[in-house]
Amino acid sequence: MMPPLTLLDTPAVKVPELETPDLLLRGPRVSDLPEFTALANDPAFYRFLGNKPQSEEDVWRRMLGQLGHWALLGYGAWAIEEKASGRYCGSVGFFDNQRDLTPSLKGTLEAGWTIAPRLHGRGYASQAIQAALAWIEPRFPQARLTCIIDPDNVASLNVARKFGFHEFARATYHNEPIVLLERPR
Repeated sequence: MMPPLTLLDTPAVKVPELETPDLLLRGPRVSDLPEFTALANDPAFYRFLGNKPQSEEDVWRRMLGQLGHWALLGYGAWAIEEKASGRYCGSVGFFDNQRDLTPSLKGTLEAGWTIAPRLHGRGYASQAIQAALAWIEPRFPQARLTCIIDPDNVASLNVARKFGFHEFARATYHNEPIVLLERPR
């Protein structure tokens, strides 16, 4: 019988590290899986992210997709670690998710962010987005920046507007209404 595979906690894909006053933005790690899975099963976390919990398998695939973006496209999502606690507390980054959506976002840098509900109201989303935008914009100066947000997620819509995103369309995605936003260059 073969011994179980030992997983490395440092991915082979190099993800740049970014720092804010309160956060470390870094590549996803295997050790993030339990905390990320717990978040993905918190109704306050997933309420605006499909409104259903995610299994550990779903979360694992999401983490692999985050690293896959870095490997294939040269950008992706950072895991967010709170400096004070050292705990995983969300993610921020850019994607090309090839969504079946009209109007299409294919070929755009689709921004996305999530923060643990226990940390809402501390400005962490703003810190993370500001750092991510400062990293992405000089590297992809001609790219269109977009995001999609549940129309009931007032806090996230306010954060998006704070960073210059404005609504350009409304659509249905996975049978749910969605607001499409873009950030002019």
